[in-house]
Amino acid sequence: MPTGTLADVSTSPAATPATSGTSWVLSLSCPDQPGIVAAVAGLLAEHGGNITESQQFGDPLSGLFFMRVEVAATAPRAELETGLTALADRFRMTWSLDVAGRPMRTLILGSTAAHCVNDLAFRQRSEGLPIDIVGLVSNHTSLADLAAFYGIDFHHVPVTRDTKAAAEARLLELVAELDVELVVLARYMQILSDDLCRALSGRVINIHHSFLPSFKGARPYAQAHERGVKLIGATAHYVTGDLDEGPIIEQDVERVDHSRSVQDLVALGQDVERRALARAVRWHAEHRVLLDGHRTIVFR
Repeated sequence: MPTGTLADVSTSPAATPATSGTSWVLSLSCPDQPGIVAAVAGLLAEHGGNITESQQFGDPLSGLFFMRVEVAATAPRAELETGLTALADRFRMTWSLDVAGRPMRTLILGSTAAHCVNDLAFRQRSEGLPIDIVGLVSNHTSLADLAAFYGIDFHHVPVTRDTKAAAEARLLELVAELDVELVVLARYMQILSDDLCRALSGRVINIHHSFLPSFKGARPYAQAHERGVKLIGATAHYVTGDLDEGPIIEQDVERVDHSRSVQDLVALGQDVERRALARAVRWHAEHRVLLDGHRTIVFR
């Protein structure tokens, strides 16, 4: 989690006139101890804050305390930053403060499958998914027309064994040039290197079917059909150097039976992937996901 980050409120739709204050979302974690909630609430009250939503959790396994607060406050930005910095020193706290509802600058990576890319773009346009899709990167050209339909800049970055390092360098250039806050692997069929995973730690979300590790490689739904699976699902998680083993944000499933064809399983699987990824992206963009080692705390 970033320490002491605060977005510019001047252009945010969530910024309101000084008379009514600005709606903020504060998320934090620190070693668990008495007095944290009282200290946070007191600080916000001192700065004209009215708490509209608050969730907290103390993890007995890690010994960490997690909290997410939405607050309408009349205090200027600098005052809130100063107060939170002092509080962070007192409680050994990491914190993130942002304007509630501010669209998060997001770069989508895809290959040839369109269902997740299309779903995220549609939800941004029609359902208020709080992301600003600033580009679509693909190692193929199949998704170029879809990007054009939604008015998203398309970047074709081919990847081969010989060009992988150059392709990842280009990706990092785009992240910097476009001021990207979140990268979403929307069925991007390339494995990110350990170096890239470290460079973008906590900022990359992936989606994959939940047949792993049982049905690896090509045609996983056909393999699952042959074995007569009764559940198909999807997992959305943060990307780490351990392939498909990063901290899980969301999972979803559908029950199936013997009457379902391979094509049925593929269609249902794509729908489950769309749903799980969209929820994970929304929760991340709304600062509802906090890392707890290899796990996540999700304040829904």
